[in-house]
Formats: sequence, structure tokens, C-alpha cells
Amino acid sequence: MAVQVTEAEWKIMEVLWDHAPRTMTEITAVLAPETGWTRHTVITLLKRMTEKGSVAVDETGRAKLYTPLITREEASAEETHKFLSHVFKGKASLLVSHLVDAGDLSEDDLRQILGVLNGKKGNRD
Repeated sequence: MAVQVTEAEWKIMEVLWDHAPRTMTEITAVLAPETGWTRHTVITLLKRMTEKGSVAVDETGRAKLYTPLITREEASAEETHKFLSHVFKGKASLLVSHLVDAGDLSEDDLRQILGVLNGKKGNRD
């Protein structure tokens, strides 16, 4: 399921991915120190996320419980694809080239990337 997650919604998803289900009060308590969001902001975002299908709400108890309907991996894949398409014309090689040219990759990063690539190459045989 391809659901776009905004930057603000991503913060809520991180809280839910770490532990779900959670109430709006619990989500607000986790995010307020970092974001300054009030319960009204969190309620608005959760309503939007429920409408989009990224979060489910259980209203059977005293407090509404929110659960993610998409995994961190699904959201990451969608964001990665969107970023690559928008910034690097859909080409991962341009992203890696940019990171190398900018000096943003450590030797360890490069070893790990090569390990991933070599692992994929070995799986094709």
C-alpha cells in the first residue's frame, strides 16, 4: 500500500512503530518535548492519517487507540522512491555518486555498500 507520509506524520508514525497501540495522550506526551505540539495538533494529524489509511483507530475502549497500518519498511521504501525520483531522476547511482563526491560516506559506509552490492550480485547467479 503506497501511502504518502508527511514530515509531521512521520514523527507520529515513529512513535507508533516503536510501540502500538497508543492513545492520543501517550503520543502527545512522547512528542511534546521535541515538537511543542499540543493535543489539538496531534488530534488533527491522527484524523488526517486515519483518513489516508496509514493509521487505524480502535474506539471500543475509554480512550481511542491508534495503530499503524503501514510498516516502517513500506514507508521508507515509498519515501526513498519519491526522493530518488524527485532529486536524482530515479537513479540510485546518482545519489551514491553525490554522496561520494561530497565526502559524506565513510570508509565503513563504502564497505557496507559494497557488501550489499556483492550480496545482490551473488543472488543473481
